[in-house]
Amino acid sequence: MLHAVIMAGGSGTRFWPVSRRDRPKQLIALAGERTMIQMTVDRLQGLVGPEQTLIVTNQRLVEPIQEQLPELPAMSVIGEPCKRDTAPCIGLAALLLLEQDPEAVMLVMPADHVIRPEEDFQSAVQFAASLVASGDAEIATFGIRPTYPAEIFGYIQGGEPISDQESGMSAFAVANFREKPGAETAREYLAGGDYYWNSGIFLWKASTIMAALEEHQPTMVEHLRSTVSAWKTNERDEVFQREFAAIEGISVDYAVMEHAKNVVVVEAPFEWDDVGGWQAMARLRNQDERGNTVIAKHLAEDTSGCIVRSEGEHLIVTLGLEDCLVVHTPNVTLVADKNREESIRKLVAMVEENGWQEYL
Repeated sequence: MLHAVIMAGGSGTRFWPVSRRDRPKQLIALAGERTMIQMTVDRLQGLVGPEQTLIVTNQRLVEPIQEQLPELPAMSVIGEPCKRDTAPCIGLAALLLLEQDPEAVMLVMPADHVIRPEEDFQSAVQFAASLVASGDAEIATFGIRPTYPAEIFGYIQGGEPISDQESGMSAFAVANFREKPGAETAREYLAGGDYYWNSGIFLWKASTIMAALEEHQPTMVEHLRSTVSAWKTNERDEVFQREFAAIEGISVDYAVMEHAKNVVVVEAPFEWDDVGGWQAMARLRNQDERGNTVIAKHLAEDTSGCIVRSEGEHLIVTLGLEDCLVVHTPNVTLVADKNREESIRKLVAMVEENGWQEYL
């Protein structure tokens, strides 16, 4: 049976000051009326049921996520006691799924991507599941055809082609996984035509990923097995805290994917955006005749190329601005060059250094 595992533990720092510790990016409506995590669950309808959906987040966000997704069983939302990256998150989910379904197939995805249309996404997942079920692949990932030489994504190089005449889907044996490149290398990848952006979405049998973690991260698996052995006991929280904290954090890319064999990359037939920062709003929302992306009550004069967001009825008035980011919240207002959104993380660190926890 297919199960969905949604990784929802990110902090969304680049969307500060709207994204906060208690309401990070995945709990905010950025690309429509629904929040990012709601949109992620929405696109699974008809593919994976609520009982086969597992969300792994941090302890602070369990209750807010349950409130946003009342259709899911309460036990479907798991709160990690500390941050340990994606490999422990996925390993824990795999062990819990194997307890209930020894043949479980896992679709693993982040909670904060925009994928359209949903029908094409589901078709690609079904194609990937068929490759895993048939033995043509042990692991399937989804690659995005690059549109520019991005330096912020990992890349996957496709090799021998695999195609499906009935569905029209294409996949390739993975030749190499590449980490985030420099500008020149990214241009080479784009020109080469056989590289894809790594979407961070994977499909595999739970038993397959556990075998890989056993081989490459045996100490991690020991801690995870200890956690799961106490899952249905009164000692669960104590054991979870102790064992998970003892794990050395590592991403699934480093822990497994760099060593994996028999991996295919499915060429994504859907539109994909990782919604990595405020400039994504210009891609995902409508723009006015001056190229402004406005999610606010806004009055503008001689303003172009700006991103403006406010909550409630607060009026933002701009005069003579170009390529600026203006974000208003009840207790923080950010005004910045929109091309320097990567530096927002530095600003958040400065706020924290000042001890201004109320703004975080």
